Amino acid sequence: MIEDWKQVEEALRNIEVVGHENNKPVSVIGFSENLRCIGIGTDAAVFYYPDTPNYAYKVYSTQSLEKKEVEADIYKRLEGSSYFPHCYGTGPNYLVLSFEQGVTLYDCLIQGVRVSEQVIQDVENAREFVRSQGLNPRDIHLKNVLLQEGRGKVLDVSEYIKEGNDSRWEHLVWTYKHFYPLISEMQVPAWILETITNWYNRIDAASFGIEDFSKRVSQLFFGKRSK
Repeated sequence: MIEDWKQVEEALRNIEVVGHENNKPVSVIGFSENLRCIGIGTDAAVFYYPDTPNYAYKVYSTQSLEKKEVEADIYKRLEGSSYFPHCYGTGPNYLVLSFEQGVTLYDCLIQGVRVSEQVIQDVENAREFVRSQGLNPRDIHLKNVLLQEGRGKVLDVSEYIKEGNDSRWEHLVWTYKHFYPLISEMQVPAWILETITNWYNRIDAASFGIEDFSKRVSQLFFGKRSK
């Protein structure tokens, strides 16, 4: 297994993951044949290498390298749960994770793929398990949840040692119950989703109300405020 990772290390040496300030997504510089970037976050990028199809490689920027061991420890504490990827080990600047097939909830909206209540319940169960391990299930959003054969899987565990509730999942559950039925058969343009994300990221948490935010989103979708 480790021998498989070594051939990927050579490919990974040809790319650099560069972090940015203000919580902006990382940039990937360079090129390596057959190495495919399948995800980008604020601390790392995730790569797939077809010669090792069962694994994904989360490569950290130099600025975020100290988070690698922290996240590896989180995965160790979550080991055995079917709601999360498995971490097989670490490299100099990367984690070796199980490669997970499926479609993120973000892409489900773009493609018009219906998200069942089972997926929502799976994430609720995953959050309960996280708490049972003395961790805090934060930063769960549309791009961090995978629809996998009708079930939900949570992809990013990096913030589970932080304190406080960012309420992102609670807001998504409210939206699923009250707003999603209106658009569940729609293919939502990416620009609409990005507009909503930008609005959400700039809200004042102290004065935020999910109902009022939903009305604003309704206007974006339907051209008028829902009553």
